[in-house]
Amino acid sequence: AKSGGRSGQRSGAPRGASGAARRSKSGDESEIVTGRNAVVEALRTRIPATTLYVAARIEMDDRVKEALKVATNRGIAILEVMRPELDRLAGEGGVHQGIALKVPPYEYAHPVDLLDEVVDSGETPLFVALDGVTDPRNLGAIIRSTAAFGGHGVIVPQRRSVGVTASAWKTSAGAAARVPVAMASNLTQTLKALKERGVFVLGLDGGGDVSLPGLDFADRPIVIVVGSEGKGLSRLVTETCDAVVSIPISASTESLNAGIAASVTLYEISKLRAESLE
Repeated sequence: AKSGGRSGQRSGAPRGASGAARRSKSGDESEIVTGRNAVVEALRTRIPATTLYVAARIEMDDRVKEALKVATNRGIAILEVMRPELDRLAGEGGVHQGIALKVPPYEYAHPVDLLDEVVDSGETPLFVALDGVTDPRNLGAIIRSTAAFGGHGVIVPQRRSVGVTASAWKTSAGAAARVPVAMASNLTQTLKALKERGVFVLGLDGGGDVSLPGLDFADRPIVIVVGSEGKGLSRLVTETCDAVVSIPISASTESLNAGIAASVTLYEISKLRAESLE
């Protein structure tokens, strides 16, 4: 796994995002956010960025002025470049409107290091692991919910899964700056390693054999495992779980997406933990 350091060292995004963001064409793993609206939104949500590129003789409007002001205030380098350079940065088919923002690769934590940090702090670990979730907006929503309900981090697999892209960062509404994300080279092996350290592995699946309300193990260290948007949990991950939980929903609703399922479960666990302290 690509392991980064502690939460204070995290920066940007490791792989191309959808929409107005893509991997840099310069050979590194940076992401380039292009277009006036996308760049301004990225700066507003404080996505870590290193460089703002502005076309020479750009036609100024409120969005360009705001981008320049925010970049200046945050100490982000501002480079005036010719339009062919912006065309190259944006890539084929990219629409930059004379402005682009460079976001460096996100520096992931190591899952076991993350666990050690929480244990050393004296708190009861609560993590969310993603099994094949590919939509960056779902990752962003899960990061946001993890922060809201007292979770300590999110774990993503190295393969066949979304990473912390600019889109995920924006959806998190700033929570990505507070909640560390760890990368697992092999999710099943990582879950087994966490189990050996006393962490209860709780899978979420519509066909689960345990109902969410009234969990009797909420006070234990927990990692919630959320499956992909279409396929759910993989077989190997399901076999690794200590329990597979289903969320009761009305018959008219087919399923909950990964972000909502994680949010509901995080809320239930945080509520049960709070009640146990009363």
